[in-house]
Amino acid sequence: QVQLVESGGGLAQTGGSLRLSCAASGSIVSIVAMGWYRQAPGKERELVAEITKYGTIKYGDSVKGRFTLSRDNDKNAVLLEMNNLDVEDTAVYYCKLINFGMSMATYWGQGTQVTVSS
Repeated sequence: QVQLVESGGGLAQTGGSLRLSCAASGSIVSIVAMGWYRQAPGKERELVAEITKYGTIKYGDSVKGRFTLSRDNDKNAVLLEMNNLDVEDTAVYYCKLINFGMSMATYWGQGTQVTVSS
């Protein structure tokens, strides 16, 4: 099993910044991809940012130029810097990890709330 520990999030004002971090532990063999997704009330879960084992980073269209994802390989962690926040960024943010062990497996964190007020 793989455990994901999320931290950060909280409340910010429009134009402000927040930081999310996610650290993985447990039976990690090879991280295929790791990143953040979010889900707002009444909406489907969507990609925020994700980094592959090769270092390729994909961002959701709505966060490009505002959010930055980085990785700490030694700690099996990712850090999401969120700048110029908008009320539309309000959602529960979930850390996601795809691990390739005996087989491919996807793990999700418990989610952390980000609320942006105007």
